[in-house]
Amino acid sequence: MGNAISACFSKYATFSGRATRSEYWFFYLFYAIMYIVGSVVGAAIGSSAVMYLFILPLWLPLFAAGIRRMHDVGRSGWFILIPIYNLVLLCSSSTDDNQYGARA
Repeated sequence: MGNAISACFSKYATFSGRATRSEYWFFYLFYAIMYIVGSVVGAAIGSSAVMYLFILPLWLPLFAAGIRRMHDVGRSGWFILIPIYNLVLLCSSSTDDNQYGARA
């Protein structure tokens, strides 16, 4: 999990290349945990705006990892905008080498 988080932070706004299934989903799990922590801290302080301090810095790398994940299954990054279909693609296995690079 730590490798996936560090990989996503090192490619903070990199929309090219590929991201493995585990890299994407471990970072998504980290995002969900930070959302819960931010919600709890915000509720304890009495301000829901505090939650955004926890998750706002994670939006761009999560979006970038999603686009790289679409590349990993051989699709354009624009497929991340199709709600139900992208969930199927995010869960599917990687393709071999494609126009987005070599298999990770």
